[in-house]
Amino acid sequence: MDVSGDWFVIVNPNAGRRKGEKDWLEIAALLNEAGIRFTNVFTEHPNHAVKLARKYIEAGYRKIIVVGGDGTLNEVLNGVYTQKKYPPREITLAMISVGTGNDWGRSFNIPMGYREAIQLIARCNTKLQDVGRVQYLQNDLPKQRHFINMAGLGFDAMVAKRTNKVKQEGKGGPFSYLISLLASLIYYQSIKCSIVVDGQKSNADVFSMSVAICRFNGGGMMQAPDAIPDDGLFDVTIITRVSRLLVIRSVKKLYDGTFLRMKQVKTFRGAKVEIESDPALYLETDGESLGHTPMQFEVIPLGIRVVVGN
Repeated sequence: MDVSGDWFVIVNPNAGRRKGEKDWLEIAALLNEAGIRFTNVFTEHPNHAVKLARKYIEAGYRKIIVVGGDGTLNEVLNGVYTQKKYPPREITLAMISVGTGNDWGRSFNIPMGYREAIQLIARCNTKLQDVGRVQYLQNDLPKQRHFINMAGLGFDAMVAKRTNKVKQEGKGGPFSYLISLLASLIYYQSIKCSIVVDGQKSNADVFSMSVAICRFNGGGMMQAPDAIPDDGLFDVTIITRVSRLLVIRSVKKLYDGTFLRMKQVKTFRGAKVEIESDPALYLETDGESLGHTPMQFEVIPLGIRVVVGN
């Protein structure tokens, strides 16, 4: 049976405080109403979406709808990049957001309303965007992960880890990232790092750092306001040693991108980024907590096709 024209829908039932499960019948009815042919499967555990994407692409599907949050989208991307049937850029990804962040979708004007998001999918207006690949250590073993939006290091990774714990306990919400940010300030210390961007080396006391393809992170914070998703380059933002009080006073600047003007902030642009540190600097990609330094990032230009808004 030829399924190459059909959509495969991966539903994370736990996303958005179980909105994935609660709202699925409404979403399915809207997909049917829009004339979208689809097969759907629910994820059952962390990283299940990686395996589902890989399995169903190898069965012939080339179009995937993610019903979940940015973490589910990240898992699906990693499924696309670990299957062997099609070149990754021949796969199309679309998003119906039921998560709390919707950070990737903000850069592409993906509506939060289900009907509006499904109308976009029916129109299938697509573009190619860059993909990031990072190599890192986890329990002293080398690992690799792809990402579609942004990688966060240091303080950002600590906040993501705390936010994920809150979500797993069923207490997540639109302000969970901000609450985790303020709670994490008590413990976090800056870490001395060596950073090489396209061969140019810098040393910095890193408080927080992002390696970005798109602009938003942390539920609407504009951590890379100048990022262009299809320019073949990362936007690298480093916040150096900073007082806790200044972080609290500057939270608003994270949402409008004006924090880039602060003297504690350095920015770079490049296709390859290498980071070493002592002690270890930790990592998250698209909100998913991973391992630590040493790390090597590289851009895969125009690495995936996505359904976008106006």
